[in-house]
Amino acid sequence: MRYKLLIEYDGSRYAGWQLQKKERSIQGELITAVTTVFGQPPVELYGSGRTDAGVHARGQVAHLEIADDRRLRPDQILIKLNSELSHDINILEVEPAHPKFHARFDVKERVYVYEISKRRNAFAKKYVWWVRDPLNIQNMRVAASLLAGFHDFKSFGDVSEPGQSTLVDLHRVDITESEDRIFITISGSHFLWKMVRRMVGILVEVGRGNMTPNEVELFLTEPSRTPAKYTAPPSGLFLQAVYYDK
Repeated sequence: MRYKLLIEYDGSRYAGWQLQKKERSIQGELITAVTTVFGQPPVELYGSGRTDAGVHARGQVAHLEIADDRRLRPDQILIKLNSELSHDINILEVEPAHPKFHARFDVKERVYVYEISKRRNAFAKKYVWWVRDPLNIQNMRVAASLLAGFHDFKSFGDVSEPGQSTLVDLHRVDITESEDRIFITISGSHFLWKMVRRMVGILVEVGRGNMTPNEVELFLTEPSRTPAKYTAPPSGLFLQAVYYDK
């Protein structure tokens, strides 16, 4: 039986989503919980994307394939799995899925939100990037508008698989403010490894006045390793939502 899971997690204590041999991962914790509940490991457990170490999720999606004769209801599976998971991983929904549904390959849009704090914060250090310098939001928005669209993002990401294309269609790159926070929302069909954090880092450099929007645009036509030097910390990044065809 195949199920679709909606999951939220605090990635601070984990080495990312992907299963790893010597470090704790979100996928690894879920596999352990499934094995405990059903008495056997899952046939499949794939997420919509591989969030990096320290990155969080409010709307990660995974599919779970289990071989189980007990036929537990989705609400029972949710309760039993959550009872085995640590406090910083929480399954929000469990629903039956089509036998061929794939959480990663069927994605139409992924939405990430990066949160920047304008001030030192006693409670949110693990969930924001405190940028001490004043930022020119208008210049950042101009640069963000140049990044939206279908481009070669080789300058911004690393290829995680041999032969992987660096062409990405970004649906939007929006920057909003709310009191002492700045939110950078980036949505697209898919993302390269570290791409979102490097985009954020470059946008912050524009905000600081260390870089112009025109310089940012050149990264799309002239491959450069410069964005890698300004990679934003993982603490402020959230996988906000994942969308599929109805």
